[in-house]
Amino acid sequence: MDSVRISGHSLASMVDAQPTAVEQILGDFLVSQGLGRPGRSESRSWRHSLPVLARDLRDAGLGGVEVLLEQRLPLSSKRADVLLAGEHPTTGEPSYVVVELKQWSTAHQFEDSPTLVDVDGARYRPVLHPSLQVGEYARYFRDYVSALAGAPDSMVGVAYLHNATDNGVRDLWTQPAATEARMFTGQRRGEFQDFLRARLSPAPGAAAADRFLGSAIGPSKQLLAFAAREIQDREQFVLLDEQRVAYELVLRAVDRARVADLKTVVVVTGSPGSGKSVIALSLVGELARQGRTVLHATGSKAFTQTLRQVAGKGSTRTKSLFTYFNSFMAAEPNSIEVLVLDEAHRIRAKSVNRYTPKGMREHARPQIEELLDVARVPVFLLDEHQVVRPGEMGTVADIKAHAAARGLPVQQVDLRGQYRAGGSEAYLDWVHRLLGLDVGGPIGWEDESTFVVDVVDSPTEMESRLAGRLAAGVGARMTAGYCWPWSDPRPDGTLVHDVVVDGWSRPWNLKSERSVGGAPASSLWASDPAGFGQVGCVYTAQGFEYPWNGVILGPDLVWRSGVWVSRREFTKDPDFRSRTTVDDATYDRLVRNVYKVLLTRGLVGTLLYSVDAETQEMLRAVVNPR
Repeated sequence: MDSVRISGHSLASMVDAQPTAVEQILGDFLVSQGLGRPGRSESRSWRHSLPVLARDLRDAGLGGVEVLLEQRLPLSSKRADVLLAGEHPTTGEPSYVVVELKQWSTAHQFEDSPTLVDVDGARYRPVLHPSLQVGEYARYFRDYVSALAGAPDSMVGVAYLHNATDNGVRDLWTQPAATEARMFTGQRRGEFQDFLRARLSPAPGAAAADRFLGSAIGPSKQLLAFAAREIQDREQFVLLDEQRVAYELVLRAVDRARVADLKTVVVVTGSPGSGKSVIALSLVGELARQGRTVLHATGSKAFTQTLRQVAGKGSTRTKSLFTYFNSFMAAEPNSIEVLVLDEAHRIRAKSVNRYTPKGMREHARPQIEELLDVARVPVFLLDEHQVVRPGEMGTVADIKAHAAARGLPVQQVDLRGQYRAGGSEAYLDWVHRLLGLDVGGPIGWEDESTFVVDVVDSPTEMESRLAGRLAAGVGARMTAGYCWPWSDPRPDGTLVHDVVVDGWSRPWNLKSERSVGGAPASSLWASDPAGFGQVGCVYTAQGFEYPWNGVILGPDLVWRSGVWVSRREFTKDPDFRSRTTVDDATYDRLVRNVYKVLLTRGLVGTLLYSVDAETQEMLRAVVNPR
């Protein structure tokens, strides 16, 4: 666990003798972690806040306390301002205080929110109530630092608004979030020191800091038990045939890893709707009940955010079990018993992205190696025909090759059942043949009692028919190929109607994670009822399902003289524009996979429309031919 460590005495002496020294040390520390030089606002906060805290520690007689600055939260990029480590004045046991330092002079409740605050002059507005912010930090540490597992009361959080008066932040005292952790203003400096003395003794805190920093990291048994109850309350899954086989294989691999010290890789393959995510959630629930350290990860922000909202509804603790593939760059090998990797076809070449600091980029390993190394039993659930972006490396061959290089056994289960598209395996086969993903060319589709397909005359007709289903209480969404620009909302919050077909137009789903103009955040487009008013793209639709599915085929994939022709010049997806990084053959494969994903979201029916006349004619010829 990463931080700058210093005693209270040394911190006070340093800020007295050379105020900028701590600032320099912290700046060098961030650089050493590959996080780059700190910005002006961050440096300014250290310069103004740390001397105040140092003097408070000295005046409270707590110079022996160990001070951990910029302490990183486990398996996260988040950092707490300060973590104080020492002995409890009554019990003599290790005791810890997470301190959130704020330079605010004034702050007000944001609208009528119980948790958000508007800070005058702040760069980002609104922000989280500081008591809730630091309370969640403390809870996160308790959930993931094993040394705290048996003594959750040994850590508390506190917010210190050292530049503020009580009156300047008067709204904050009455917000419900204020109960999450104690909050003090500069006006209450003496009370803040009394609070610290009630949690920390003057004795040296080095042993407590050693214990904390040397602790194993992983979900605590308390967190897992809590999550097990949360997920169990929502489980309505019945695992059938190969689903159950995969589930049992993972449980056996976990037992074997524990008893025989044998690491095993499990790969589960299946088409859309075959139950991969059901297996994943069932495993997380069962392993949590067993007290195993288990995490669920995906490469999709939309999918993970929705799982957090649904599986972890009402519980920030349960939500923390759902994370991303790129969360394990700095994780210790085998620090997790089981890592369930849902939608593993979205594994990237490396975990770095445009926000990754240069120092971390230079030492980045293949993402698949990070995922294999971090868990005793990594479980990959994937569909190779859902690789839709350049750089996605999640194939069975890739996983097996990297596992073999490590001498790891691989167990593979192929799911053959179909639980989407009305349970119709015939529809999935039809989509594969239609798009040339299986040999033999397109074949005719005849509606079944549980699943129907139709070709509409226009997007207007598609929207009208889907709106009728929606009015009857049945879910529906429209999607399209990425062949139109994707604009940001206008300054007044209205959405730009980018998707234009003849006289019909609609906006894309939002890019951002903040609701605008009545449209839901990007990650919630598929699950929020308000998502119907926007056209979804593959990146927001992948991983989700809804009863009625409308798909607009753009000009990037058209039917010409009996074959599909992919036309890169019509794509607006920036990932596909460069022929240097994506050659024509790869683009052709990926664009077909994109439409395979879009065509396989529906549970009871799919409506189709192509903007290209020849393609539209072909679709009419193969859908319910007369």
